[in-house]
This record gives sequence, structure tokens and C-alpha cells, in this order.
Amino acid sequence: MQIKQLPADFQAALPVLKKIEQAGFEAYFVGGSVRDHILGLSIHDVDIATSAYPEEIKEIFKRTVDTGIQHGTVTVLMGDDSYEITTFRTESGYQDYRRPDKVTFVRSLADDLKRRDFTINALAVDKDGQVIDKFDGLKDLDKKIIRAVGHAEERFHEDALRMMRAVRFQAQLNFKIEEKTAQAIADNAPLLAKIAIERIREEFVKMMLSQNWQTGLADFIKLGLSEYCPGFKDQKLELAELLEIKDTEFVDEEAAFSAIGYVLSLNHQEFNAFLRDWKVSNKTREASLNTLNLLHLFESQDFDLWNIYKLGVDNLDRTIELSKMFQIEFDYTNLKQKVDQIAIKSSHDLQLTGKNVCEILDVKPGPIIGKSMSQMERAVVEGNVSNNFDDLRHYLLSNQ
Repeated sequence: MQIKQLPADFQAALPVLKKIEQAGFEAYFVGGSVRDHILGLSIHDVDIATSAYPEEIKEIFKRTVDTGIQHGTVTVLMGDDSYEITTFRTESGYQDYRRPDKVTFVRSLADDLKRRDFTINALAVDKDGQVIDKFDGLKDLDKKIIRAVGHAEERFHEDALRMMRAVRFQAQLNFKIEEKTAQAIADNAPLLAKIAIERIREEFVKMMLSQNWQTGLADFIKLGLSEYCPGFKDQKLELAELLEIKDTEFVDEEAAFSAIGYVLSLNHQEFNAFLRDWKVSNKTREASLNTLNLLHLFESQDFDLWNIYKLGVDNLDRTIELSKMFQIEFDYTNLKQKVDQIAIKSSHDLQLTGKNVCEILDVKPGPIIGKSMSQMERAVVEGNVSNNFDDLRHYLLSNQ
């Protein structure tokens, strides 16, 4: 197959390929960018593989950065652009099921491609647009199949995270995992326990935020990967409740985790521990906790403007979307209008400060200041007083 019109990102990088070839070496576009272009998807990163060794690349180009030179990767700077150039390599010895014990630089493109995870990612394109396909990746793209390069079990023993990548690609591309590859995932799922949760979370979140997330999640559960993730052991039936949601995407990571907390019936303390086990950021953890709390309030129909405000107005749209997912019915539009009319987003927006309270009440700093500020904040949120200095001063004096 020949790509008649290289995408703009490839064309911009052509001078890099040509310069490497002029020095007597081979160079190709490889990996996900090739796959995505053939599928008609937008390209995110342009990866280049070459027969030139790192030191040879550094001799060819004046401006380089040793990005991952021990694994053969050098970043080449050209104008305002940068390109990662990786030497063809073979790998061996994967005692931690993640990183190779030994990396050997080679001159053969075929040897480099055979170490890659899936056939659809083992494609290369030369400067003329000719596609090099050693493992029938083009056929698998056409059939919408995710198939391991060579023996699937070997690929997963080399890097157990590839099993998560399989279900992630499944969700992103709406592909099916080929039978032998799926069986190898099921057989080797316990190896996932050896992978850092941060790496697993990255793939899991990408899967859950994909358009076809149910496709990936279904095999994530079916093939046993869920059993080796925090909080998911023996929870297949509960997680499968998410598969009943139709034609809906999660707006963000917080929505996905909140939905999981909901189907697992986690209380606040349990959900907090769950999120810590997944090592999400503090910002994500706080937003997810407040979203799930808000979802539970909506479910019980036990909420008012004050508790919505305290749980974060910024979490409202996310919670409404989740309520629709789980068929929790109430007048979303009316509630949204009321919340939009709240004059402040936080106590920092009040037009009267703690110092003002001290002066108005002629008191020294102490518990009364916090109590007074909280009273005014709630009164503003509930629309009982306007957020301007004179009205707040009058309210403060009238409620002592």
C-alpha cells in the first residue's frame, strides 16, 4: 500500500527523514501515527524509527536532546518543532514484566517491528508514502481486529501493560480483540498485579473516556483484568452494571470514577480509600468524592442550594449527566437555573471580609468571625441577602 498524500504532520517531518537517509541510514514513520492516518483519524505524535544509532543521530543533527538515549531515543530539534528519533532495537529479559533487562540496537526494521505490541501498531511508512507491513497490520485494520505481533503470550510477558493497552485500543477504535490474543490476556491477567497502578490508571482512564468505552470495559471485565485492579476484585457483576448505560460518554475522569463508585455502592470513606488506591490526583479525588455525594443526594431527592453549593457548583453539570445515565429523574433545568443564580462561587467572593466583621461588631478575631462569615455565606447562597457590603453589614448586625 502507498499513501499518495502524506498528512501535513508527516510532510513537516520529511526533512528529518531525508537528512537521515542522506547520511546513509534508513528512517521511517512508525507506530500509532501511521495507524491513525490510515484510519482517517487525527495524528497526535509523529514517531520516527531509524537504523542510525543514537550517537550517529547526534552527529547528523546539530540540536538534539538525550530523551531516552539508553533505549535509543534522541529528540531532534528543527525550528520550532521537535521529533523523537528511536533507533531500531531488539529487547530481551523482562523480569519485572514491564521493562527489558537488555536493549540491543540493530540495523533491521523488521527486527524492530517484531518487538511491538499489536499488528496495527507495527506499521512503518517511508518518505515516499510506501507502507511497510510485516505482520498483516493492514488486514487487521481493515477487519477492525487487535492482534498481538507473533505470540501473544510472549508480548504480554514482555510488558504486561499491553493487556490494558489492548482493551484501551478496543475502546478508542471500536475494534475486536482477536481470539488468541484475548485468550492470552485471560491466561496472563494476573501479571497485571506486577504493573504500577499509575500506568494501569493511565490506560484505564483513556479507555473510560473513549467513545466506545463499553466495548473495552466489557473485555476488561470478561478477560479478568478487573480482578487485578484496586477495588475491583470480585466485583464483576457490579462493574457490569455500567455496560447497561447506552450511548453516553463520560465527560471527564472524575465522572468515570464517580460512576464506578456509584455502581460499587461505596460510601464516602470507602470511595476515598478507593481513589487513594488508584493514586488519582488530589484535585480529581476531591471532585470525584463531591460528585458522588451530590449524586447520592439527587438519588434520595434530599438536596437544597446550600448543600449543592458546599459540594461544589463546578461539579453540578457532571452530576446531572451521571443522574441521566443512571435514570435518576428530577427537574434538571429548573435546578440548573437556580444554581446559576447563586451570586457567589465561594466564600472568597463575599463583599465583606473577616476583618470587616471585627470592625462592625467591634470584636477581636475568634470563633464568632467564622460563624458570622458562614451565616452570611449561606444567606447569600439561599438568596436571603444581596452580596454587597451595605446589605451584608445590615444582615450581620440584624442577626447577632
